[in-house]
Amino acid sequence: MRERLNVPYARRKSMNSLNAWASLGLVMALAGSSAVQAQTKQGEAGGAKKEFKVTWLGHAAFEVVSPGGTRLLIDPFLTKNPATPEAFKNLSRYKPDAILVSHSHFDHSGDALEIAKASGAPVVGTFDFISSLGLPDKQAVGGNVGGTFAFGDVKVHLVPAMHSSEPGGRPLGFVLSFSDGRTLYHTGDTWIFGDMALIQEIYRPSVILLNVGGGPYTQDPGTAALAVRKYFSPEAIVPMHFATFPALASEADVRAAFKDERRLQVMKPGETRSF
Repeated sequence: MRERLNVPYARRKSMNSLNAWASLGLVMALAGSSAVQAQTKQGEAGGAKKEFKVTWLGHAAFEVVSPGGTRLLIDPFLTKNPATPEAFKNLSRYKPDAILVSHSHFDHSGDALEIAKASGAPVVGTFDFISSLGLPDKQAVGGNVGGTFAFGDVKVHLVPAMHSSEPGGRPLGFVLSFSDGRTLYHTGDTWIFGDMALIQEIYRPSVILLNVGGGPYTQDPGTAALAVRKYFSPEAIVPMHFATFPALASEADVRAAFKDERRLQVMKPGETRSF
């Protein structure tokens, strides 16, 4: 969506400090693709499958808990989200190890800054967006496409998305890689694009949190279903970014578009599933 996060620009962070984060991301990215592929091959070779937990908080917001207990909060649009259950709008309940923000639009950046200030958690996003938030250096984790960051037993890979993001550079998707070689891909807001083939080749997503919202802003359920058929081979597909606002696709629209797809798992806001 085109609305902007209503956060005033604070003084810019030290460029040396943020450039250090960006350099770290580039260095880790060089090793990241090979590491992910090696982990995936290890998992395919018969490594023990370890469950991770996913809680849908409504719209594009999720909390992911890794097998080792690392908590990652993604696109935490909560307090003003009509799809978020009331119990999950209490921001004090969240103690994430990191907050991932795909882009600056209000329905994704949402409560990220407030949760970061209360919990001390770092916020991960594009260098441009993160530098606009006025966070302390230790919480300002800015990167770009190809960057990789590690939190506990999870590696977070920054991948492309086809959308917009103002203020704050370009939009992102996120791939989380776990210790058993399995991966989770949060598409962010996007339309189908050819480089999804590279995301599949490099990261081989086990679970996809898939934008299906349609309307004026993103790919619709039919296009999202095409993206999966054309580019991906996941174990599970979790649709998101639908039924929050009148302009978006309904659950019935989503089910109709994926009617023959047995891997589809439609969650309810507030629901947790293990994968």
